[in-house]
Amino acid sequence: QVQLIESGGGSVQAGGSLRLSCLHSGLNKPYNCISWFRQSPGKEREGVASIEVPVRDLYYSDSAKGRFTITRDNAKNTVYLQMTGLRPEDSGVYLCAARLGGFCYQDYLEKPTEFPYWGQGAQITVEP
Repeated sequence: QVQLIESGGGSVQAGGSLRLSCLHSGLNKPYNCISWFRQSPGKEREGVASIEVPVRDLYYSDSAKGRFTITRDNAKNTVYLQMTGLRPEDSGVYLCAARLGGFCYQDYLEKPTEFPYWGQGAQITVEP
């Protein structure tokens, strides 16, 4: 059974930083893809960043490049999303998603339906 538990959400002023964590379990394939998506009111679910577990390929959306960093700690079964230079438009619910048994691809950030497993989400609010 795959479980994903996000933590680390909160409120921050524009320009600030936050780090999200996704504690995962049940990734029982040699290669897996974990991604962060953002859901904002009135908008489609938007992919932010992806990382392969346990290998190393990373992918970012254009809006995340240069500001967000996705990393993993295999010993802790945790994937992190370090966010810097936050903007009000980064506000939303951030969801951790997993896909078993394959690599990540850049276009998966545009295809949330490729991910069958989702966490409950963590709210991020960036104040102007």
